[in-house]
Amino acid sequence: MLTYVLLIAGFVLLIKGADFFVDGASSVAGILKVPSVVIGLTIVSIGTSCPEAAVSITSGLSGNADISLGNVIGSNLFNLLMVIGVCALVKAVPTPKEMLRRDMWWNIAVTAALLVMIFNFGSGKNGYISRIEGILLLIGIIAYIVTVVRSALKNREAADDVKILPVWLSIIYIIGGVAAIIFGGDLVVDNASKIAEQLGMSKTLVGLTIVAIGTSLPELVTSVVAARKGNAGIAMGNAIGSSIFNILFILGIASTLSPIKVDPDLLVDTIVLLGVTVLTLIFSKTKNEVNRWEGTVMVLCYCGYTAYIIYRCYA
Repeated sequence: MLTYVLLIAGFVLLIKGADFFVDGASSVAGILKVPSVVIGLTIVSIGTSCPEAAVSITSGLSGNADISLGNVIGSNLFNLLMVIGVCALVKAVPTPKEMLRRDMWWNIAVTAALLVMIFNFGSGKNGYISRIEGILLLIGIIAYIVTVVRSALKNREAADDVKILPVWLSIIYIIGGVAAIIFGGDLVVDNASKIAEQLGMSKTLVGLTIVAIGTSLPELVTSVVAARKGNAGIAMGNAIGSSIFNILFILGIASTLSPIKVDPDLLVDTIVLLGVTVLTLIFSKTKNEVNRWEGTVMVLCYCGYTAYIIYRCYA
């Protein structure tokens, strides 16, 4: 009974934490007089990626950095297909023009770079991500953040009309919201895993489904809350920004700490991820929004991918 209570408590913390987080982030956008999409691409995406960062950094320090690669690829697939897809089902998600011109292409570029890093085209053998490549990824995240901030400073007059909170309260909302999201996510993953195992699910299947999805719950809940509040900039910015941050920063840190060996199966997953990244751009360009029909396709694609990895696990 306690397991079920803690599971419910985890979901409550996730939802309320996301509520406060979005309000705080939106207020910061208003205070700084920058579009909310910029806050979504930076503060929100970094905050909601904390679970993935914690897993990857811990793995790198313990010499198991290869765990982080699967975590990042799985999380990015979830971010693009489920986070954006579910948001679109709730309400069509407009795509800011600046994101179409800049961030979508950054996402495609870093995903393509990841594919190159894990595959040795010359010898036709699977490779690994070295420390040097990890440092290059970290340089990439610095370049990306500088690009976003410079753009924000040029468009300060384009700030969204949002409710402005006192600076101190905005900071409390953001920090408190992130803490609640992370703690709530941990409760959901831990207790859902216990319930699944009690129902007879294997640990492997639990890891591929509940745990993988659980680490991306912060992005999902935060973006859905933002979409429902009509703040598409934060909703879309969070999903795209988290995907870029996961590859450049999280894998950059993990591979710098310890070179990442590549599981051969992950090559296929990375190719799928690159295809999904391009699909996201295509859907976003149609009338500059992702509509409910496109959102349905994205969710079904994720369900199909999940079925594939479950089959691959047991085949």
